[in-house]
Amino acid sequence: MKKPVITLDGAPAGDIELDDAIFGLEPRADILHRVVNWQLSKRRAGTRRTMTRAEINRTKKKIYKQKGTGQARHGSARVPQFRGGGRAMGPVVRSHEFDLPKKVRRLGLKLALSSKARADKLVIVEAASVAEAKTKLLASSFKKLGLSSALIVDGAQVDAMFERAVRNLVHFQALPSQGLNVYDILKRDTLVLTKAAVAQIAERLQ
Repeated sequence: MKKPVITLDGAPAGDIELDDAIFGLEPRADILHRVVNWQLSKRRAGTRRTMTRAEINRTKKKIYKQKGTGQARHGSARVPQFRGGGRAMGPVVRSHEFDLPKKVRRLGLKLALSSKARADKLVIVEAASVAEAKTKLLASSFKKLGLSSALIVDGAQVDAMFERAVRNLVHFQALPSQGLNVYDILKRDTLVLTKAAVAQIAERLQ
């Protein structure tokens, strides 16, 4: 698959050949769904918890006599029926992570890249670098390219000036190629890759 390369100003800068095994696959929603769920589950803190009846600090004395009151029979004020009582089967501190095979993760990344290429939402730029860290100038460049929401992926490291300039743009995000992931690709409308990023992605997913 051949794709044109442009500069951040929109000027043509040649062509690049993209691997069909990475950018030319038929998208599968089930695989993408599994990978996104796996990513979001890993991000969950899992720190919610409530106190059980064993942890409530209340008297163990029977609250009233067993019979003759006309009320239900109760022997403890710690039970969930009463205000301030323990929670029955409430949340506990735990990890929400689950395993996903590496082959499925790699396939998910390929499918996410392919979905952007198939939808014509993939842009290849020569380099993601700016002379000065000015958000206004970078926003103007993105407007010329017709970008309103994009993930910009560079090589091993994002240019420091570019990263500072893009940081204040709400719907834009810059990542090094090692940080490329399915969730962030699908979250943004357009995927912007540098030539260095394309080379490293090809090496990573070969």
